[in-house]
Amino acid sequence: MSKDPIGMLGRLNAASLMMITPEFYKVRSMRAAGASKINYTTASFTMKPTYMQLDGLKIRYATGGTPDGPTVLFLSPLPQSILCYDSVWAAMAADANLIALDLPGFGRSQGDMSFMTFAAQSAFLEKFISEMGLTDVHIVAPDVAMPVALHYAMHRDHKAASILIGDGPGILPSDGGSLIKKIVHSGFWRLMVNMTGARAFIVGAIQLGYLHYSPSAEEVADYVASYSGRINQVTAWFKHYPEGLKDIDSHLENLDVPVHVFWGDQDAFLTTDNAVRLHKRLPKSALTIFEMCGHFCYQDKAVEFTALLRAWVNNGHKLG
Repeated sequence: MSKDPIGMLGRLNAASLMMITPEFYKVRSMRAAGASKINYTTASFTMKPTYMQLDGLKIRYATGGTPDGPTVLFLSPLPQSILCYDSVWAAMAADANLIALDLPGFGRSQGDMSFMTFAAQSAFLEKFISEMGLTDVHIVAPDVAMPVALHYAMHRDHKAASILIGDGPGILPSDGGSLIKKIVHSGFWRLMVNMTGARAFIVGAIQLGYLHYSPSAEEVADYVASYSGRINQVTAWFKHYPEGLKDIDSHLENLDVPVHVFWGDQDAFLTTDNAVRLHKRLPKSALTIFEMCGHFCYQDKAVEFTALLRAWVNNGHKLG
């Protein structure tokens, strides 16, 4: 049996945060039996991450699938790493050319505060796509990766055939749940999150983010290794993202790239109102709201998400 990656202190610190998070009680009442509990059965990952040096950083990425299929690039969300896509990755392996990237400063990739802006991340994404020789890329970018994909498609010499975005900031005003509002707007609450540490941050996200999925201990251990010692730069990212969104919000109506907006209807971090407003403003967009689904819908509704992705990259993105 795998070791507990969170520990007693991490659980106690997370419990203190959940007590003052109203959405937690709603999510808890809706969970399927066993959901959000860590699964200690030994995991077997289809994805095999490796490392490269790029822009002076040690960067984690993965490749797989079939080179003859459409190219799909998965970008890491928070507080996860590219391992969160393993179920979708395995299901898509026969259909698509697959790449995954832990963005600098997130997941297991290096990256200091200089990378913690949408502009810096999208500049790095442009370099990575060029380094990998990718063209006509379908970019899957939930959570913190969402504004990166939008900024890349708006402001860089992009190679995107489409982007699939959801559950993250991308429009002003950004309608967040209570915990997001605290971290974005309050220096006191950023300090509290920093003090409770990576393990509490991760287990809190697990408790708020799933109605159906149970992450493996190995998966959670990877997330802990990803963020131990750098929660402070993550909370600083939250502080600055409303300012960063100004450079995205003003360009939404002019984005000439097909976009599929996806969201969980029970997202406790960012409400579905963000998705509806984005869909209305984007000139080439589709919208999917997954029912009875938490924040991490690529895991909470993995079968449905995979079906959406497969249909979209196989000509579904050719809207109209």
